[in-house]
Amino acid sequence: MAVTHPATASPILVSWTSFQKCGNGLCKVRKSKPRALSMSLGNSNNINKKVETSERLYLGLDFGTSGARFAIIDKGGTIHAEAKRPYPLYSSGESYDWVRSWKETLFSLLEDVPLDLRKHIVSISIDGTSATTIIVDSDTGEPLWRPFLYNESCPDALPIVKSIAPPNHTVCSGTSTLCKLISWWSNVGSDKKSALLLHQADWLLWLLHGKLGVSDYNNALKVGYDPEVDSYPSWLVSQPYSHLLPSVVAPGTPIACLKEEVTNKFGFQKDCVVCSGTTDSIAAFLAARATQPGKAVTSLGSTLAIKLLSNTRIEDSRFGVYSHRLDDKWLVGGASNTGGAALRQLFTDDQLDKLSEQINPSQTSLLDYYPLPKAGERFPVADPNLAPRLLPRPENDADYLHGILESIARIEAKGYGLLKELGATQVDEIFTAGGGAKNDKWTKIRERVLGLPVSRANQTEAAYGAALLAIRGDQQNIL
Repeated sequence: MAVTHPATASPILVSWTSFQKCGNGLCKVRKSKPRALSMSLGNSNNINKKVETSERLYLGLDFGTSGARFAIIDKGGTIHAEAKRPYPLYSSGESYDWVRSWKETLFSLLEDVPLDLRKHIVSISIDGTSATTIIVDSDTGEPLWRPFLYNESCPDALPIVKSIAPPNHTVCSGTSTLCKLISWWSNVGSDKKSALLLHQADWLLWLLHGKLGVSDYNNALKVGYDPEVDSYPSWLVSQPYSHLLPSVVAPGTPIACLKEEVTNKFGFQKDCVVCSGTTDSIAAFLAARATQPGKAVTSLGSTLAIKLLSNTRIEDSRFGVYSHRLDDKWLVGGASNTGGAALRQLFTDDQLDKLSEQINPSQTSLLDYYPLPKAGERFPVADPNLAPRLLPRPENDADYLHGILESIARIEAKGYGLLKELGATQVDEIFTAGGGAKNDKWTKIRERVLGLPVSRANQTEAAYGAALLAIRGDQQNIL
């Protein structure tokens, strides 16, 4: 059941919940009995306890594609509270006023933080969708144009980008932040003297700390920032719009203390620090505790996305492969169009559950498919015209599903093989996130096909990863 928050009339949808006093009303918040989780930051014991007077807590906020959520954890990784909200939709011409939706959701979530936890929160970080771009006034921070969303393509700018960037660079994609910047600049922006590019997480963090023009090297990757040398490349700095580029720091870097007006309104500590953020996919990887080179996370959602922690950086835009920096290592990723979207065109969730029970995962399926929701594939096969291959279909639906699940597992194996061919560290263990992680038979099929240990990640919520960044910021806080 969803409960309406009196301030915004938006339902907060959570699972394990209790009614909690939140600001001026009641909201539905998941306030957890503290539970221990194995994290790279250390282990916590599984003691059911109240928050101690001196307890230091960390708030991570995740702004995804359809809604946002928060997680509050302690230094040992124990979750103390969680909540989420869908974005309220406000029409603006033929689109929506996303900036208004994000801003309202941010402050609604802060209002949802349990009152008894607010005074213990010492650090905050936010993740946002990668390549979601906002051009703002560099004096006021107010948007000068509607935001360019993460999946929005600007093909008009791609030839210009390809003419200035190295071959196969990450920015050589119509959805890159740089394509969005150039498209805006070419059409309306060249006469704007006081303009600044920010990413979604940057702008939301600015609302909390008030220091305009700061980004992180994960979000800045797709505008052309080079995290290996910690600077923008000369081919980008020489462009007439380079003055719009934000300054860049490492994710989890303390930026400033929470603005006084925010602390006064919500009752947080006056010295609560706001840290630089990251992208939602990076935050989700951080949450999965894959901390050593060779550890990987496969996300089995509507698509199949893989991320591998590697000692070496690889980039190849032909396959949509690029590397995010994680301290002194690299998070290498690629995404296939196969996955849940193709499955749902053939089976309902109930059918998937019942048919999976009939599958013997130790038996090899001789059926060879390439499940796609429509024509087109980029990773591990770069073919925009690749047609789905879902025939022949056997009479037994369980055999059919077995063949499809095993074929997706082969595509996953080919993906990790391609990353190795391109120079990444060899994968040795895979954690699974997304809806497909719940299918135990599929997990066993994947273990057999991949020849590797495969398990469900303990934590997969990006908000949890953002909270880990907040811990990092507190550990290096010199503000």
